[in-house]
Amino acid sequence: MADPCCAGKSGTTALDDPRWRRVLWIALIVNAAMFGVEIVAGVAADSRALQADALDFLGDSANYAISLGVAGMALAWRARAALFKAATMLVFGLWVFGSAIWGFVAGTAPHAETMGIIGALALAVNVAVALLLYRYRAGDANMRSVWICSRNDAIGNLAVMGAALGVFGTGRSWPDLAVAAIMAALAIWGSIDVFRQARGELAMAKA
Repeated sequence: MADPCCAGKSGTTALDDPRWRRVLWIALIVNAAMFGVEIVAGVAADSRALQADALDFLGDSANYAISLGVAGMALAWRARAALFKAATMLVFGLWVFGSAIWGFVAGTAPHAETMGIIGALALAVNVAVALLLYRYRAGDANMRSVWICSRNDAIGNLAVMGAALGVFGTGRSWPDLAVAAIMAALAIWGSIDVFRQARGELAMAKA
C-alpha cells in the first residue's frame, strides 16, 4: 500500500496539473489505437489472450476518458468514478475467464508468431504509458485506478509473450488460455483494490 503522505501530496497537486491531463490524453489515444490493432490480430491469430488484451485496451481508453472528465471535481465524484471503473475491471475479468473456458472447449491453437509480435508492441506501448503515469500512482482512488490499469497491462503483455513461446513450443492452446486466466485474475484483484479505496474516500467525503 502506498505511503499516506505521498498519497496526500499527489492527490492535492495533480488534480489541476495540466501535465496529468496531458498524460491521460496520450494514454487514451494510444490505448484506443492499440485496441484496433490487437482486436484484429487477436481474431486473425485465434488468440484468447490477445483478444482479452484488446478489450483491456478498450476499457482503459474509457477509463482514461472518465478520469479526464472528473479530474477537477470534488473527491466524492472522483471516488464514484473510481467505483464505476472498478466495476468495469471486474466485468472484464469475468468475461476473460468465460472466454478462456470457451477456448478450452473449442480446443484450437492460436498463431504463436502473431501473438509474439503484437504482444511485444503492446508491451512497449504500455510500459511507456506506465512510466508517464508513475508519478501519480499514489493519488486518490481515481488516479490509483489509472495506474493499476497500466501496471496490469504491462504485466499482461509479458504474459502474452510468454504464452506465444508456450504455444510455439507445444503447438497447443493451453498457454494462451492460461495467460487469459491470469489477466482475468489481475483485473479482478485490481478492481477489489480500487473498490476498497474508493469506498473509503466516499466515506471521508460524507463525514
